[in-house]
Amino acid sequence: MWFERSEAELIRSAMNGDSSAFADLIRPQYAAAFRVAYGLLHDVHEAEDVVQEAALTAWRKLGNVREGSQLRPWFLAIVANRCRTVAKSPWWSTARMDGREEEAPSPDIAANVDLRRALARLGHDERLLVVLRYYLDMPYEEIAAVLGISVQAARTRVVRAVRRLRPILQMREALV
Repeated sequence: MWFERSEAELIRSAMNGDSSAFADLIRPQYAAAFRVAYGLLHDVHEAEDVVQEAALTAWRKLGNVREGSQLRPWFLAIVANRCRTVAKSPWWSTARMDGREEEAPSPDIAANVDLRRALARLGHDERLLVVLRYYLDMPYEEIAAVLGISVQAARTRVVRAVRRLRPILQMREALV
């Protein structure tokens, strides 16, 4: 008889070496993890690599998930931290110097490029906040869990990040 196991049961099974349980845990998180990675790195291939590496890290460190905690914020924090590491690497800065920017399909390509360039001018943490809130439509409670901060701090930081983003976008509009 087929039945759906709870996240806690899947975590316990995966911690005991059940790779199919781990796959069942990660599979629903993949799309959100990819959107976070792409929102932070703006490179499809690098985002895919980051999510794969984050999944391997999650498999190795699954024992770090606190009892009763949800997997999604924990996994997205791993993805965000991996993106930070990639963006700080000497290879990344060298690879980005060619000015190449991977394009994602968008109905309004010019607006998409402007937004991505404006996001790129934000720091990693501010960009992560915007991506979590507006790319993933994540509630403040979950953002707080990903970042390990209070819900009020998450709200305040999102507002600040959006305030910093607005003038960058307005300046670009004025130039066009």
